[in-house]
Amino acid sequence: MTQIGQGSNNFTVTLPSGENTLTLSWASLTDTGHRREVNEDSVVSVPPIFAVADGMGGHSAGDVASSAVVTRLAEFAHRSETDASSITRALSLAVEDMAKGEGVTDLGTGTTVTGVALALESGAPQWIVFNIGDSRVYQLVSGVLEQITVDHSVVQELVDAGRITREEADVHPHGNVITRAVGFHEPPVPDFRILPVIPGMRILVCSDGLTKELTPYGIRHFMLSNPNPADAAAALVTAALENGGRDNVTVIVLDVLAPSRADDEALGLSAGING
Repeated sequence: MTQIGQGSNNFTVTLPSGENTLTLSWASLTDTGHRREVNEDSVVSVPPIFAVADGMGGHSAGDVASSAVVTRLAEFAHRSETDASSITRALSLAVEDMAKGEGVTDLGTGTTVTGVALALESGAPQWIVFNIGDSRVYQLVSGVLEQITVDHSVVQELVDAGRITREEADVHPHGNVITRAVGFHEPPVPDFRILPVIPGMRILVCSDGLTKELTPYGIRHFMLSNPNPADAAAALVTAALENGGRDNVTVIVLDVLAPSRADDEALGLSAGING
């Protein structure tokens, strides 16, 4: 398990106009769970990048794979040129790194990854959402919880084909089988989506150790009832453990606070992100 960045922090950037600031507040938390001996999840929470990687259990050195991914993504720290192509490039370099990892066999190793990166488009801040596998990104806006990413999994394909319901997917025997991963000597193929940065929005980045144990209703409940990101992260992880804790569980809760006038302590996003 690799954790890069402080578990709880605030960060302020100045928008290119120089008139307003944007403040992010976040917390990350991970737990091995009750049934796993090793935590193969890894997490990076260093602006502008917030991501979770879930090393694939049952394969060699899943912790090596997840660590390689977050280590490469952490190279975006304090930089402003984040975009989809650079994220894909970082994941490709992580695949190369995995081959050199201790305990990795000739068959290779793999991990899921999902996250968000803060970027600028025509002077406006936006989130680049990316994912490979079944770790997820959610957004909570005005009390409405929405899953932003789409799982790359066998059960998701069955749901999309209308062969099973979403409720049946939650208990399907092939629920752990993913159809896309980072690793196994193959080029990574992430999905990307752009989200506007909305003051008051809350983002959740999580491994499937959370979504195996909590329904969307439960996730929304704990996200709404805990205004502080650290409290929300702790409540989510605790609930997952109390509901079984069958897997490693990792979460990042990320808030976008209302913009304010720039002050002397604000840091410039347009000139490079600083932490």
